[in-house]
Amino acid sequence: MQHAAEPGTHRLPTPEETEAIGLVPLLAPYIRQAPAEMPDELRTVFDTHSLTARHGAVLPQLLMEQPLAVSELARRLRLSLSTTSELVGALDRAGLVERREDPTNRRRTLVAIADDRLPVVEAFIATRSQPLLRALDSLSPRDRAGFIAGLNAWAREVRDRPATPPDRAPAPK
Repeated sequence: MQHAAEPGTHRLPTPEETEAIGLVPLLAPYIRQAPAEMPDELRTVFDTHSLTARHGAVLPQLLMEQPLAVSELARRLRLSLSTTSELVGALDRAGLVERREDPTNRRRTLVAIADDRLPVVEAFIATRSQPLLRALDSLSPRDRAGFIAGLNAWAREVRDRPATPPDRAPAPK
């Protein structure tokens, strides 16, 4: 059931939605503890090169399939090609990934996790993924698909929302 608000207005959540909203802060400690759970080698690279969670989001995509074209990576991350290229560039400078020209199409750049960093990246992602994987395993195929669809919709809304909410925008001078 859709509960769309009129453009420029906000609506209050339903009781069911309030339950979902109340669960979000329970995930915050898990998300915040990611740097502390990183193996020292990986944390040092992230700290030294000022890498963020956005950079880290690239790595699981590359574990699924290597090498991967930057354009495909952008599609999977739901980011612009330029933003994805910037993320990949920073990861490359940090020595976490390697970029190379696609031998079949010289206009494409392929990206892979650097061979010497692959074991530490795999170990970290496997460890951090366990709570989500257990949750997904506990769901029926239908509920699992709905959960993933819901996360996608939420990520899209967060990504597409204006930097400053319209009702908090500075007054024109």
